[in-house]
Amino acid sequence: MDFTLSEEQLMIQQAARDFAQTELLPGVIERDDAQKFPEEQIKKLGELGFLGMMVDPKYGGSGLDTLSYAIAMEELSKVDASSSVVVSVNNSLVCWGLETFASEEQKQKFLTKLTTGEMIGAFCLSEPEAGSDATSQKTTAIDKGDHYLLNGTKNWITNGSTAGVYLVIAQTDVEKGHKGINALIVEKGTPGFEIGPKENKLGIRGSDTHSLMFNDVKVPKENRIGEDGFGFKFAMKTLSGGRIGIAAQALGIAAGAYELALKYSKERKSFGTEICNHQAIAFKLADMHTEIEAARLLVYKAALDKDNGNNYDLSSAMAKLFASKVAMDTTVEAVQIHGGNGFVKDYHVERLMRDAKITQIYEGTSEIQKIVISRSIIKQ
Repeated sequence: MDFTLSEEQLMIQQAARDFAQTELLPGVIERDDAQKFPEEQIKKLGELGFLGMMVDPKYGGSGLDTLSYAIAMEELSKVDASSSVVVSVNNSLVCWGLETFASEEQKQKFLTKLTTGEMIGAFCLSEPEAGSDATSQKTTAIDKGDHYLLNGTKNWITNGSTAGVYLVIAQTDVEKGHKGINALIVEKGTPGFEIGPKENKLGIRGSDTHSLMFNDVKVPKENRIGEDGFGFKFAMKTLSGGRIGIAAQALGIAAGAYELALKYSKERKSFGTEICNHQAIAFKLADMHTEIEAARLLVYKAALDKDNGNNYDLSSAMAKLFASKVAMDTTVEAVQIHGGNGFVKDYHVERLMRDAKITQIYEGTSEIQKIVISRSIIKQ
């Protein structure tokens, strides 16, 4: 096994790190306070190729591997998880899903704009009664011959009001259960499509999260992804890759908090010496560093499984489960190491702690990851 990153991957890592420090860090606290979407920063990320990293260059993408994407996600997430989640959703859930399963006409119409940041996408699966239980779709897409009539509500949608295109999972035939679900491409501004108020969240407050309402929305048949009834399979396959992005985000949040805590421990003095020299703090740093490295290896393994054409359902679930726990544990300890300053916004770690929690919830809760993992190992 060679754990050395390639020259290209090191360049991507440095480019993402530089962007995070020069473009994301300034104003990140203010954007969090104001729940302001990082519109300018996302536009620049699109111009630099970060929004279509794994897409073939013929569609405007960067043509990079999944590992490069995970590396970039880690670096961006060290500073601003509200921005990195846009990168994750656009790359993992929207662009990958379209490039892998959409028709050539759909790719030319939508994918080419998504890869460059001309517009961003949203993935619409969760509902008021269908979060972890994704099979219980209440949103319906009734077949009307040349179009579907879409009705229902989607909750907690990232890029809810800023997206230009939405991938909506809806039930067409209730009697067929999950085999009667379809995935539809809905464009912003379609009559009957309404966007609810922005959610007031604990963390990733700059991220644009909304409920979406569909009231007799006409969706052309040519906007269906794949064959009739392919929607649930589309959602599950797409989410497996999405978990790698969120695992990398969790890794970045943890690594960012650790780096801040390490730096602070070398500057803050108590009892006549820097606090890193106290065993109580030194052991915290040792645990944080070890767990982050373990999470990084799990994330890289999942990314390599995907790149090598292996089944990555198990490895992506393990990566997300563990990395999100490390993010939560590490950020809590980072606040503790900062003491009273850790409770103050100016030191960033309290924001990272709030951001960390969502990584244990979205794109499959930690409990769902354990279901995926246990089913997989029992089948072996």
